Amino acid sequence: MSNTEVLPLLEPESDAVAPCCPPLTERPFTAEEAETAARMFKALGDPVRLRLFSAVASHEGGEACVCDISDVGVSQPTVSHHLKKLKEAGLLTSERRGTWVYYRVEPSVLAAMGKLLTMSPGAARR
Repeated sequence: MSNTEVLPLLEPESDAVAPCCPPLTERPFTAEEAETAARMFKALGDPVRLRLFSAVASHEGGEACVCDISDVGVSQPTVSHHLKKLKEAGLLTSERRGTWVYYRVEPSVLAAMGKLLTMSPGAARR
């Protein structure tokens, strides 16, 4: 007899964007907001990580198998290291399917990053 239990699927709570921080021109960051934004930008500050992030974000279907994005001029262990750093910064999520890992950029992450760098309407007149 099996003691496996079928768990219900969870629906996404909301498609709303929950940005990490306000636009740079809106007000000064709090210490926590600055830490969060710095972690994201630091992760993207490496050209290999930026290429990997771009490869995942632009991949058809919104996700990419590590086997499809590993051709960035560095060894496979280095690719894995950089993908791990992008995950730690909250920029990527991953899911293992058999022997491969698939990476995804959540749309809310891209929207939040875009909002962070957007100029607020009042800032244009300063």
